[in-house]
Amino acid sequence: MSVNRLLKIPISRCKDVCELAVGHGTPRRAAKLAIVVGTLLVLINQWEAITGSATIDWLKLLLTYCVPYMVSTYTSVSKDLHLRQETRATEVAVYEEVRKL
Repeated sequence: MSVNRLLKIPISRCKDVCELAVGHGTPRRAAKLAIVVGTLLVLINQWEAITGSATIDWLKLLLTYCVPYMVSTYTSVSKDLHLRQETRATEVAVYEEVRKL
């Protein structure tokens, strides 16, 4: 996505994104997913450190949990925005049909 396109995002859309990212159960769902996926990835990527034959890379460990959290949040917000857009389009279509009658 180009910088020009990013700068042209309406403020109301940014507010919607922020509202959806911190509300509607999104953080709780994202945290649950991050705990499960992050733990599996830590076991895979830091196995030597867990078993004691290496040291734990704490930055990588933190990022291992942050990345699934962010992906889950992004997915949830984009889904919710899409559903809102579909709902608005349906409302407009219904309004137009009623207006024709």
